[in-house]
Amino acid sequence: MKTKQRFSITISRTFLLILVAFFFAANASAGNSIFKKKAQIDTLSFKLVKGFVVDSDNGSPLIFANLAIEGTNIATVTNSEGGFSLKIPKDMTSKNLLVSYIGYKRSTLPITKLKTDKNKIKLELLTVSLDAINVFPKDPYLLIQAVLNRRNENYVQDESLMTAFYRETIKNRRKYASLSEAVVEVYKHAYMNDRSDVVRLMKGRKSADYSKLDTLLFKLQGGPYSTLMLDIMKNPYMILNEEGLSDYTFKIANVTRQDDRLLYVLEFKQHEWIEDPLFYGKLYIDSENLAIINATYNVNTEDKAAVGRMFIKRKPSGADVYPTEASYLVSYREKDGKWIYGYSRGQITFKVKWKKRLFNSVFHTGIEMAVTDWKATDTKPFRGSDRMKMNVVMSDAHLGFADENFWGEYNVIEPEKSIESAIKKIQKNLNKIEN
Repeated sequence: MKTKQRFSITISRTFLLILVAFFFAANASAGNSIFKKKAQIDTLSFKLVKGFVVDSDNGSPLIFANLAIEGTNIATVTNSEGGFSLKIPKDMTSKNLLVSYIGYKRSTLPITKLKTDKNKIKLELLTVSLDAINVFPKDPYLLIQAVLNRRNENYVQDESLMTAFYRETIKNRRKYASLSEAVVEVYKHAYMNDRSDVVRLMKGRKSADYSKLDTLLFKLQGGPYSTLMLDIMKNPYMILNEEGLSDYTFKIANVTRQDDRLLYVLEFKQHEWIEDPLFYGKLYIDSENLAIINATYNVNTEDKAAVGRMFIKRKPSGADVYPTEASYLVSYREKDGKWIYGYSRGQITFKVKWKKRLFNSVFHTGIEMAVTDWKATDTKPFRGSDRMKMNVVMSDAHLGFADENFWGEYNVIEPEKSIESAIKKIQKNLNKIEN
């Protein structure tokens, strides 16, 4: 069948880069470190502000909200608890902080009025008028075709050099077995350029406790490249390839707003008669320029065997391994009428069903990357020796977790409480080793 061949060639190959899990015996070697220590940067050159972004009515956290310094490309996102931290260069403290979230009114705050910690930024929910609802496009298929036809106009067509923060986690149920963090540089090709983006490691740290992996050594392949592959406008074959569109049914489900923009909410899912596991989710489309500015999507995990073949590269004997959930998010930032990749996140849950054991093992994996600064560049891509490999497995290293100033002036995604707790345990263990 053509659908099946198309799926195996495009989707499954893509998943080998997005997230591949290796399950080994627990005595497998950990490998060499890819991390390099660098000199600390003067922390007096920036102002650090921390806080939370919440709904103004009920105080609930706004997850993955965007924060940016007005007139610059310096930005970050809130974590899954609504928390944020942002390092602002001292020469930019007279500017404003812009905070935005889909469905809410944008907030503009003078940086001089922000405290060092415990800032609570409240966003007001936006209402959509009946007149806006009446401007629904009639044909969702024509809408998605128009989105693809305007990709050249809506997305950055210059090469860009990005600074980004990457985090990767592996949990055995609630216990962290592995935590990796890195600051990277991304050479991002123009959106109509078919060449793949490349990554260079600036600095990073990792700790792994394989005793928590329940007799398995579980590793993820792809690293920062995994998050870049979630950029569906740079990599349209993920969902929006011309041939694959016929595999999906589209529906304009709603309208919402972000700032002063009216957004169409376009839902999609695979046709019921297609057996292979594809995607389902929502695309948020600017009603004026027809740019996708945000997307949330999942893999259909109903066929356990087929989904297992997509994600698992190696598994232990005596066990059935398959994903039970695979969810993704990507958001874009706009400047001067052009959109560019800003943030992406992937979460996958694996179940290991042992043939001779009463209880199953459950692993939760997470990857996310936020662009914290970027600029157009006319330089050539990184040399081969400087690039991270596309099939990289983040190696074990105990660097930086005991040093509160490890990241210097680099912006990072504020760690969630569970990650903060894991880092504190790592620091405590490292201090015991040193003493």
